[in-house]
Amino acid sequence: MLIKVFGAAVQGIDATLITIEVNSSRGCMFYLVGLPDSAVKESHQRIISALQVNGYKMPTSNLVVNMAPADIRKEGSAYDLPLAIGLLGASETISPEKFPHYLLMGELSLDGTIQPIKGALPIAIKAREDGFEGLIIPQQNAREAAVVNQLKVYGVSNIKEVIEFFNNERELEPTIVNTREEFYAQQNNFEFDFADVKGQENVKRALEVAASGGHNLIMVGAPGSGKSMMAKRLPSVLPPLSLSESLETTKIHSVAGKLSRNSSLITQRPFRSPHHTISQVAMVGGGSFPQPGEISLAHNGVLFLDELPEFSRSVLEVLRQPLEDRCITISRVKSSINYPASLMLIASMNPCPCGYYNHPTKACVCSPGQVQKYLNKISGPLLDRIDIQIEIVPVPFDKISDHRQGEASAVIRQRVLKARQIQEKRYADYPGIHCNAQMNSQLLTTYARPDEKGLQLLRTAMDRFNLSARAYDRILKVARTIADLEGCEQILSNHLAEAIGYRNLDRENWAG
Repeated sequence: MLIKVFGAAVQGIDATLITIEVNSSRGCMFYLVGLPDSAVKESHQRIISALQVNGYKMPTSNLVVNMAPADIRKEGSAYDLPLAIGLLGASETISPEKFPHYLLMGELSLDGTIQPIKGALPIAIKAREDGFEGLIIPQQNAREAAVVNQLKVYGVSNIKEVIEFFNNERELEPTIVNTREEFYAQQNNFEFDFADVKGQENVKRALEVAASGGHNLIMVGAPGSGKSMMAKRLPSVLPPLSLSESLETTKIHSVAGKLSRNSSLITQRPFRSPHHTISQVAMVGGGSFPQPGEISLAHNGVLFLDELPEFSRSVLEVLRQPLEDRCITISRVKSSINYPASLMLIASMNPCPCGYYNHPTKACVCSPGQVQKYLNKISGPLLDRIDIQIEIVPVPFDKISDHRQGEASAVIRQRVLKARQIQEKRYADYPGIHCNAQMNSQLLTTYARPDEKGLQLLRTAMDRFNLSARAYDRILKVARTIADLEGCEQILSNHLAEAIGYRNLDRENWAG
């Protein structure tokens, strides 16, 4: 008897339909074909144990299982459940009548318990696209998949429930999630607030400009000056995720297995802060079984690199292309996978090895050569891609001891939202461009052209600080954002002056 059961393989952040064909005939052999990896081949033993514990017998006939399309490699243990159901269907233990209407995925324990899987959300999206009536997945993944409407999502905890469901001996309750209600209810719950920051008004202003235009930013300052503290508060002033952004972000975290159990949509912008010992593969993604890296996990959010010079030079250099293209392509011999990587890069660093170069009260013990060598750990091309470079000095005692709270994140966020709304309206006819940081050369010419006085100011800055052509573009982008914050249509000389002031590390004499 030949029957078909349906599963899915996750490739990148999307899923591909997998048809599991099981043919039962006279004999006693078991064949599993269709390019399965070791974890899929090992499912045979897990299925035998799970069925025995729950009072069912493994079919003893000649069984041939094909996982089509056969040219796509099947990886992981999530195929246990559809394989088991397919085998029981071929041996007529289960009625195959409902098989064409449902997509199944789940890992089996030896006692038949169904373990959670990765990528439940893209699998649910694929199930709806292909017209399946329902999706049967582990209970822990049910809320994650249930955000997909027009699809019945059944969370199950044991294989016995699935067998009884197909034999019409049990009714399964679909998991229902009010996507919009949950999404909007959790958007404004932030752990950190700018109201806790004492002083540092110039740095808060730089972060506000960065959030308004989606610009990359680096903070350079002595230990204890508040670099990490302020970076952690940046998500609280960024515009809230749209529903489509939230869905895309959740897909990436679902594929990477980073979603907490029984969770649904990600409602706040990601904030990723990897340690400086991170490898290239962990940063950009890839591996034997390709997974998203930190730059993709930070998609639609913030990637914070603390102590930037301590990162491996090779790790920092792989950031250059994704920061420009806002996506990363993982190429291997047999496949190529694209991961989105539209993020804000926020970095911090000490100004020198001892940390006290340009400190107002403590003397630096480093020679000018040491300071320059420390700064040279970060390449010029990478610094060029960072729009805002700001120096930060320690907060004086009278500011630290002041009990008055600073400006709250909610107030700053309102100004950021107004600036972003201007940009969204401006770039409405340009697909894929939502903020000033994403402007190309054509848009710069159209929307960020300075007047004659501004051009003269730019010419002077370029000559004096020996700035690159890319730095010129970055200055114009930041100036456009500063003008948007003021609601000004034209870029004025004061906007350019502030933007030029954010290019501290580009100055040739910065390190002495």
